Amino acid sequence: MPSAIHALTDRITGPIERLGDGWLLGLLGRLIFAGVLLMYFLNSAFTKFDGGPFSVSDAAYFQIIPPIVEAAGYDASAVPFFPWGLVVLLGTYGEVILPILLVLGLFTRLSALGMLIFIGVQSYVDIAFHGADAATVGVWFDNLSNAAIVDQRAFWAFLFVHLAIKGGGAVSIDGLIRRRLAARADEEPVSYGAA
Repeated sequence: MPSAIHALTDRITGPIERLGDGWLLGLLGRLIFAGVLLMYFLNSAFTKFDGGPFSVSDAAYFQIIPPIVEAAGYDASAVPFFPWGLVVLLGTYGEVILPILLVLGLFTRLSALGMLIFIGVQSYVDIAFHGADAATVGVWFDNLSNAAIVDQRAFWAFLFVHLAIKGGGAVSIDGLIRRRLAARADEEPVSYGAA
């Protein structure tokens, strides 16, 4: 009986799987990211700039590394560039660049991997430096699904893991580049040695 159920399921879902293979999940993942998280990350990033895209504000230091700024007497300019200023620069620009690359499907795997690292660091900062309480952190395998860190960011991480492994799909800039490179490789004459 189980084999008959599996065979029936395969007959129903097989054509759907083949129809969406190679393009649907990457595109859908990027669209869902754009609809749910893109503006969250961009709005957060824009609070860290001071008037222009090349001027990271003191607010970025207070948001990303509050105890380091506190140790520097609340003077962001007194925070050493290495490693803390570099962390702030990478975090601030990463929060702008990585989401845009993901939505476009350009360097999707690297961007998704960068976003995984970003949300790991973001979660650590929220817990260690901003004092997120137990309800905000949450716990797995309870009857609640609304914790901002453990519950929500697990779904974010799953999305980024999928995009890091599978890429942006055929309907992405990566897919376009891949097709053009493959077409160019097919056009080049094969050389079997020096003439």
